[in-house]
Amino acid sequence: MSPSTLHAPTRAALWAAAARILAPALWLGLVVGISFIEAPLKFTAPGITIPLGLGIGRLVFFAMNIVEILLFIALLLGTIKRDTDKAWKWGVGVAGFVLLLKTAALRPGLSRRTDAVLSGNFEGGSLWHYAYIGAEGALTVTLVVLLVLAVRRWVSISAR
Repeated sequence: MSPSTLHAPTRAALWAAAARILAPALWLGLVVGISFIEAPLKFTAPGITIPLGLGIGRLVFFAMNIVEILLFIALLLGTIKRDTDKAWKWGVGVAGFVLLLKTAALRPGLSRRTDAVLSGNFEGGSLWHYAYIGAEGALTVTLVVLLVLAVRRWVSISAR
């Protein structure tokens, strides 16, 4: 056996590395595409009423939340029992916390707000939207950091 064969990564290690790159990349694309592009532009489209836009938004964000949970699971699977540093673990923890915050606190609050608007009880602006935008901003920064860390690690492994 040659020395390079002794240090070749296993198939599981390659899949874990791929998950650590692909999960944050896909998740980042999802957040940017839906939260920062589709959601605000939807209400500027001809013929879209507030009730129709809110109905579409509920469906889209529900589906997005399911995909986010699956991507987080992939991220966890790519992290568990791997030699990852503290920065990576903190990043995964922050991403998980923001996902939990969005799923358990912000989306239900936004849903109640949507119900109020659809029933005609519109009382003006909503802090729920600003909180959700802030969470998406924090998640975006976290996913960019995770992606940079994962790519740097991949490049250093393949350079050996």
